[in-house]
Amino acid sequence: MAYAILFGSFMLLMTIGMPIAFCLGIASLATVFYMGLPPIVVFQQLNSGMNVFAMMAIPFFIFAGDLMVRGGIASRLIRFAAGLVGHLRGGLGQVNIVASTLFGGISGSAVADASAVGGLMIPQMAARGYDRGYAVNVTVNAAIIALMIPPSHNMILYSIAAGGNVSVADLFTAGVVPGILLAAALMVTAYIVARRRGYPSEPFPGFSKLAFYLLASFPGLLLIAIIFGGVRSGIFTATESSCIAVIYAFLVAMLVYRELNWEGFVEAVLGAARTTSMVLLVIGTAASFAWLMAFLQVQTLMIGAIGAISDNPIIVLLVINLLLLFLGTFMDMAPLVIISTPVLLPVVKAFGVDPVHFGVVMILNAGIGLNTPPVGTVLFVGCAVGGISIREAMRTIWPFFGASVFVLMLVTYVPTLSLWLPAVQIVHIHASHSLCFSP
Repeated sequence: MAYAILFGSFMLLMTIGMPIAFCLGIASLATVFYMGLPPIVVFQQLNSGMNVFAMMAIPFFIFAGDLMVRGGIASRLIRFAAGLVGHLRGGLGQVNIVASTLFGGISGSAVADASAVGGLMIPQMAARGYDRGYAVNVTVNAAIIALMIPPSHNMILYSIAAGGNVSVADLFTAGVVPGILLAAALMVTAYIVARRRGYPSEPFPGFSKLAFYLLASFPGLLLIAIIFGGVRSGIFTATESSCIAVIYAFLVAMLVYRELNWEGFVEAVLGAARTTSMVLLVIGTAASFAWLMAFLQVQTLMIGAIGAISDNPIIVLLVINLLLLFLGTFMDMAPLVIISTPVLLPVVKAFGVDPVHFGVVMILNAGIGLNTPPVGTVLFVGCAVGGISIREAMRTIWPFFGASVFVLMLVTYVPTLSLWLPAVQIVHIHASHSLCFSP
C-alpha cells in the first residue's frame, strides 16, 4: 500500500498540474504519515539532499552563464559560429547548432542555452524566411548538447545521486564525444531539412573576418578550456571551477568587452538566485522521494522485474531507455536524475554496465525528455521565444527528435564513445609544469 500512496499521489498531483517540487514533497509526506514514520524525516532528507558541498557548483555555473549572456560573450560566440558554418545549406540553422555547442560549454544548462541562443537566433531566422517551427526545433534540440559537455549541471547531480562514487571529472570527459556526435547528427538533419525546403545559405565572410571573429570570441572559448582542462587534470574540482568561471566571466564582461553595467549585474545576481532556489527545492524534495524508495527497497524490486524480462544486457538497456524516455515526458530532468539513479544504477551494474557510461546515457535520455510534452521545459522556452504553440512545434520536430534518439542508441550500445576519453590519462609533470597525455 505504501508503494501505491507514494507513486499514486505523485502521479495524481502531476496530473492536476501541481509544480513538480510540491508533487514530490507531498507524496513523500503522505507516505511517511501512512507508514507511521515521524514527518521530520522528510524535511531532514530534503535538507541533506540540498546540503551537499558539490552542489555549490550549480548556482555558480548558473551565475556564470547569466553573466556571459549579459556581458556580450554569447553574441560573440554566435558571430564566430556564423562565420564558421553559415555558408552551409540552411546556414542560420547550422549557426544555431554550433553556437549552442559553444555556449553549452560555458553555461552547462539547456534552458539557458535555448533562451540565450534562441533569443538571438530565432528572430534572425524568421526574418530570413525560415519557418518558425524549424527555427524553434533546431534551437531546442541543439540546447540539449549543453547537458553532455562540461560544465553540465546534471552530470554533477548524477554523481551526487550515485552516492558520490562516480567521478565528476570522468563524467565531464565522457560526455564530450557523445555531445559532438549529437551536434553532428543535428547538423546533418538541419542540412537535409533545409535542402528540402530550399532554405538559403549565408555568404562566407572570408578567412580574415573569420580570424577576427575567432579573436573576439577567444575569451569565451578560453573559459571552456579552463573548465574542462582544469577539472580533467585535477588542478581544481568542479566546484572550484564554477567559482573560477564566475570570476573569469565577470572580469571578461567588465574589463574586456565592457558590456556589463551595474543594472545587468544586479539582474544576473537576482536571476541566478531565483533559478538556484527553484532547482534546489526540486533537488531537495526529490532526495526525500528517493530516500523513501530506498527505504521501501524499490531498487530490489526493479532488479527482479527487469531480470525477469531478460538477462541480456542489450534488452535490459533498451527497456531502461524506453522507461527513461517515458518518465521524461512528465518529469523534469533534475528530479528524474535524482530519483532514477539510485534505482537504476544498481540494475545496470548488475549487468556489467559502467556507471560513467550509464551516466552519459541517462543524461542524454533525460535531455531528450526536456523536448517532449507535457513537461518539456526546454521546448516550452523555445516556443515562448519563437512565439509559436507547442502543437505547431511538435508537428515538425520529428526529424530532429529521431536524430537525438539515434545518437542515444549509438551511445548506449557503443560504450567506447563515452569511455575512451576518460581512459586517457593526464600526467602533470611538476618540473616543466606541462601536461602529457597517454592512453
